[in-house]
Amino acid sequence: MPERTATTVEGRSLVLSNLDKVLWPATGTTKAEALHYYARIAPAMLPHLRERPASFVRFPDGVEAERFYTKNPPPGLPEWVATVRVNGKDGVRSHVVVNDLPSLMALANLAALEMHVPQWRDSRPDSHDRLVIDLDPGPGVGLVECCHVALLLREAMEEEGLSVWAKTSGAKGLHLYAPLTGLPEARVSGYAKSLARRFEDSHPDLVVHRMAKALRPGKVFVDWSQNATAKTTAAPYTLRARPVPAVSTPVSWEEIAECASPEDLAFTPEQVVERVAEHGDLLEGLLDPAAASDLSDAHA
Repeated sequence: MPERTATTVEGRSLVLSNLDKVLWPATGTTKAEALHYYARIAPAMLPHLRERPASFVRFPDGVEAERFYTKNPPPGLPEWVATVRVNGKDGVRSHVVVNDLPSLMALANLAALEMHVPQWRDSRPDSHDRLVIDLDPGPGVGLVECCHVALLLREAMEEEGLSVWAKTSGAKGLHLYAPLTGLPEARVSGYAKSLARRFEDSHPDLVVHRMAKALRPGKVFVDWSQNATAKTTAAPYTLRARPVPAVSTPVSWEEIAECASPEDLAFTPEQVVERVAEHGDLLEGLLDPAAASDLSDAHA
């Protein structure tokens, strides 16, 4: 395969490079295969990325080499890729927004293969349009226990007027999402923390809401802090910089209820493409404004 390949993506000129470079040595998966995955998954993935200031994990020499977490537009990014200026705690910073297929492919071509986004859009950091709960298993527990906690949380959240969807983190845990009408960080984080604390109180042998690692053995950490304006979460359908190619994959509640081992909810990029072809986007409801909650029925 030539070192550089000129192509056109939806009218945008792009020079793809090093397509035969192996990025996942354990499976021999190449950069070309990663780009091919993003090209095929884009119709389902892009709605969850659009208008959200993105951050990236770049691993240009593969997952076993040095990697970089960056919020800045990667060097070499084409000028036609959209950016937005965000005023944060460290000043005004330019972020990429992945609004279309050419932008997605341009970023993947620069080895910005793991994509993270906040729970708000555009340059409106105090208008959160979704809530996220990150379920992270501590030592001695795993994805099965996360699924058990997820089912309990879903029941409680739905009783308080929220609609809840789930995806794997692409690592060890699960992410639960609920769409919101556009609420201040303080209201969203306050609710998420209250929910996590209540579950620690009612399930002390299973759940912890505090971040101290010494408290986590044998328990699932209900991480409410991902709702902070400055935080980002792995985007739906993103590849992860794991030893083998993994994807943050939307899953159904039936799959969560039936999960008996971590392998039950571990999917390769090819399997994720096949799942979308068969079932569509299992997070599509998260994008429906009619499903959004204003937290008026939720405990503060």
